[in-house]
Amino acid sequence: MSSVREDYMAPWWTYWLHNFPHVNLNFQPIDSTFTPQDQNYQQSLIFLGCMAAAGLGLNLLCLAIYLSCLCCCRKDEEEESKSPNSCCVTWSAIAAGLLSCAAVGVGFYGNSETNDGVYQLTYSLYNTNHTLGGVDSLVTGTMGSMESGLKQNLARLDEIFATRGDYVQTLRFMQQMADNVIKQLLGLPDWDMAIVDLAAIADQITYVEYYRWLTYLLLLILDLVICLAACLGLAKQSRWLLTTMMVFGVLTLILSWASLGADLATAVSTSDFCVTPDKFIMNQTKDLISSDIVHYYLYCSQTLPNPFQQSLTIFQRSLTTMQIQIQGLLQFAVPLFPTAERDLLSIQHLLNSSEASLHQLTALLDCRGLNKDYLDALIGVCYDGVEGLLYLCLFSILAICAFCAMLCAIPRAWTHIASRERDYDDIDEGDPFNPQPRRMTTHNPNHATNMHSFCSYSSSVGSQSSLHPPAVQTAQDVSNAPVSEYMNQSALFGGNPRYENVPLIGRGSPPPSYSPSMRATYLSMTEDQIRHFGNDFQA
Repeated sequence: MSSVREDYMAPWWTYWLHNFPHVNLNFQPIDSTFTPQDQNYQQSLIFLGCMAAAGLGLNLLCLAIYLSCLCCCRKDEEEESKSPNSCCVTWSAIAAGLLSCAAVGVGFYGNSETNDGVYQLTYSLYNTNHTLGGVDSLVTGTMGSMESGLKQNLARLDEIFATRGDYVQTLRFMQQMADNVIKQLLGLPDWDMAIVDLAAIADQITYVEYYRWLTYLLLLILDLVICLAACLGLAKQSRWLLTTMMVFGVLTLILSWASLGADLATAVSTSDFCVTPDKFIMNQTKDLISSDIVHYYLYCSQTLPNPFQQSLTIFQRSLTTMQIQIQGLLQFAVPLFPTAERDLLSIQHLLNSSEASLHQLTALLDCRGLNKDYLDALIGVCYDGVEGLLYLCLFSILAICAFCAMLCAIPRAWTHIASRERDYDDIDEGDPFNPQPRRMTTHNPNHATNMHSFCSYSSSVGSQSSLHPPAVQTAQDVSNAPVSEYMNQSALFGGNPRYENVPLIGRGSPPPSYSPSMRATYLSMTEDQIRHFGNDFQA
């Protein structure tokens, strides 16, 4: 019996996965032959999932150590510099974004490839199921017509031809041919059990694949949303958004490791099947169908004999003999027994229908149709399916790297945001030309209501024509600086103090300059107007 296959060769990546070490939970190496019912083989697949779980634990441990070191070193960094270098945060965010985009792209492609392979598998299973169902229907219909319709017509003709012994002998011979046809049909394999199994397998695979495809689609969308939200949080410097994305990042990291373990175990088991698919199928069908028939359909070589050839030949010869006998009775017996014509024509029509069924049955039992479905299923699973699983494994690895980079960048960004807020808090509250710190808004709620635009103030004041000079103010009202400092700073400008807040000079801030018209407008204010507008725009 030849076992050389020329129309199918497993791809190289299935051999690569097939050579993965198969170890049970007792750390004992086992055979890599695809035997899903074997407990040791099941443990070898579970072991691959446990390896992914161990990788997850090690990853989380490294992240915990990194965060602990970051918290411990935070005080030292604060003492060295109030503004930590954000270059590391920037590059980590860029790396996380690029890796996340690459992971999502690879994941979409792998998910589509896997779905295409599984669809081709289920399509071939349904097509095979349809072929076997057609064979079973033809066999059942032909046997029913031979057992019921032919026997009834022959019984009536036996009564009509009772006076003619030669015609009765012909009828007996036709009954023997009909029994011979039924015997040959009974010799064909019973496909009912195979039809039920294929239909159940195809339905189950379709159900599982739909939810697998949907789950990965949601996971890809979740990864993309988390990446975009994290980038938005870094751009907006939002602490609550970064905290939320950090929690979701840890969750997605766990899901990525879980998907990596599941994909790897599925890819290895499928590759074990793809390397020797014929052996597994013959072992599964040895109790249902003859091994010669299974081998005939699996290899479909011209050198292999057709196991149905003898039965179909006897079927054909029996029908031909019966048709010849019916033709002779129509020619010679009908003139003598006109009442027999109806039954003879009915038998002739039945034999013609049986011959048509024989041709259809011969075409359906030919190995080329079922072998094509078998090869399509293998190509779909072992090429597109396993390739898609490898891309999904690559997606999981890239997603793990992306979220590790993101989880490392977010605490650094948190430190950077806190440092910037601390720098804002160090600004002098009495300096009206520096950005207002946040705490001023918190402690002085009436400050915003008393603040006016300088342009609107000058225009409103300039429109009044009967303003009196304000009361003379002391140097303490103008500035909180000591008089000696004020005089020393004013001497720098030739002894003529300019119209500005002099303490700003010592801080390195550029001194503001007012035009003479603005100064005249301010000096023309009354005491009531100064009390109304406050001291927000004192010179």
